[in-house]
Amino acid sequence: MTTATPIRLIIGLGNPGPEYEATRHNAGFWLADHIADDLGAAFTLEKNFFSWVAKGRHRGEAVIIAKPATFMNRSGQAAGALMRFYKFTPEQVLVLHDELDLMPGQVKLKKGGGHAGHNGLRDIQSAFSSPAFWRLRLGIGHPRDFGLAQQVAAYVLNPPRREELAGIEDSIMRCRRVLPLLLDGDFQDAMRQLHEGNRG
Repeated sequence: MTTATPIRLIIGLGNPGPEYEATRHNAGFWLADHIADDLGAAFTLEKNFFSWVAKGRHRGEAVIIAKPATFMNRSGQAAGALMRFYKFTPEQVLVLHDELDLMPGQVKLKKGGGHAGHNGLRDIQSAFSSPAFWRLRLGIGHPRDFGLAQQVAAYVLNPPRREELAGIEDSIMRCRRVLPLLLDGDFQDAMRQLHEGNRG
């Protein structure tokens, strides 16, 4: 049963280009690719939206999946253009992004809140003039969690190590399983299932 406004626009965050493809900061792109596959949709570059855009359907309703073609700190340009064109509200938008405050294998769903220094979220919040969109936060851990001296900027722009990648892939699989609930507007059940599956 639908309990809230269902998600209709899904935006995966990352940086474009092959040199960034496998980096931690692109976890949102990885999940967006899987979601497009699950909905039988393919990405094409749409310059009007500054994005790669895939159009799927759920229960007969259109669902737009986007990966901004701009760099992370300009993600709002794509998100704002898509939201205006399709006349979505922030509550219909789900942003997929990497999260330093969660360990690999952990994922959290939340609506609203701050950007915690995440440049992609900051730019989207500014473009929407509202923080009231949904976020799927994919844990990548913090360099301190692994005893690394690396600066955060260098850490997020490097690929995860094998054991970290296994955790991130596990959380991506769990996000895919609850996708139908998000597209039905059943956020409470989606949240319960995701958060119960968190490791550690």
